[in-house]
Amino acid sequence: MPDAFTTRVLNVSTGRSETVTDLTRDCAAFLQEVACGRDGLLNIFVPHATAGIAVIETGAGSDDDLLATLHTLLPADDRWQHRHGSPGHGRDHVLPALVPPHATLPVIGGRLGLGTWQSVCLVDTNVSNRDRQVRLSFLG
Repeated sequence: MPDAFTTRVLNVSTGRSETVTDLTRDCAAFLQEVACGRDGLLNIFVPHATAGIAVIETGAGSDDDLLATLHTLLPADDRWQHRHGSPGHGRDHVLPALVPPHATLPVIGGRLGLGTWQSVCLVDTNVSNRDRQVRLSFLG
């Protein structure tokens, strides 16, 4: 029987613009390799102070809507106490309070138990740090 707990780190390059990066295929590929048809839980965690994990529809504009909403809630201006980095960088440090750095999702029969239009996404508004790690952990 395979190990009950398995972890892998994804290296994701988010580029120089704010982005919502779909990780669903990476998560499915990881589960296909390690879950072996078992039920369990997939934890997705981004160990960065300026990024988060969202379960959201992508490709129909919702990802752009999320970034627009974050711009409204967290403007990139000089209001932030945290001031190093690019202009408005303090907002990036508040992001994980709204888009948490983790999600735990059901795995059913070795497959991610998402709804029809749901995707697992890395949300990154920090244009100064384009190299991210995402830790996938399966418990089953």
